Amino acid sequence: MALQLEGVTKRFGQFTAVDQLSLDIPEKEIFGFLGANGAGKTTTFRMILGLLNPSGGNIKWKGHEINYGLSDQIGYLPEERGLYPKLKVKDQLIYLGRLKGMDKQSIIREMEYWLERFKVPEYANKKVEELSKGNQQKIQFITAVLHKPKLLILDEAFSGLDPVNVEMLKEAVVELKEQGTSIVFSSHRMEQVEELCNYLCILHKGKPVVHGSLREIKRSFGKKNLVIHADGSLDFLFNHPGVVKSRKTSEGVALQITGEDAAKDIFSKLSTAGFVRKFELEEPSLNDIFIEKAGAAYE
Repeated sequence: MALQLEGVTKRFGQFTAVDQLSLDIPEKEIFGFLGANGAGKTTTFRMILGLLNPSGGNIKWKGHEINYGLSDQIGYLPEERGLYPKLKVKDQLIYLGRLKGMDKQSIIREMEYWLERFKVPEYANKKVEELSKGNQQKIQFITAVLHKPKLLILDEAFSGLDPVNVEMLKEAVVELKEQGTSIVFSSHRMEQVEELCNYLCILHKGKPVVHGSLREIKRSFGKKNLVIHADGSLDFLFNHPGVVKSRKTSEGVALQITGEDAAKDIFSKLSTAGFVRKFELEEPSLNDIFIEKAGAAYE
């Protein structure tokens, strides 16, 4: 495992922000970190970075305790932006790259690659405050990856971006993973986590309520989603055995059911519903699992 958290706890006075958190985060994977606001995600990130000391437990990177000596191996994109608005992009990247131990020539080479990659090469000599929020986010991302970190922590990396820029950053994240970077990724967007992550943890009030591979989490959840489109009424299914949740759609119903046996039984009863145009059994979505395990959808 690349990153190990063993019984990590963080207390602020009487308040426990992170409570006995133990995680194994695989090397060269994208690990999804989920939780409602206040669940303890950012506090955990700050402890991994060494910005906060745990009240208990320990954090190891490839078997070694995390400390400032490892900072050149770690990249961090915080949820709160931290760029200097009056500085030119080039000067900012040179300064931050030097703090990570890079020489100026390497910094400029990497900067030119990333600015070109994000289709903004002309921004090198612009002040950060002159850029749109989306382009500021691209520069912030570049500061996190300029030094080719082995561990990259992305806290709400895509917030505030339009769909084109989201895709651009997603492609960059996947490319970094394929090059061997271990990535810990938090997002409010469940579909982004499902698309990018093979492993994840759902944090609720500082404790992990779900942890493991996405495939196993979905399998062990048990329940499945069933979508039916039919010409006749499907109201009789709302109280059918095995139906946990139900809602009408413009073309039929969307059901959450207990499993495949319930689907089989429902299918056998559809002769009264007229012509059935769609009968689709799906794995539960990550949003379904989050709502059940963490007790609420995202704000």
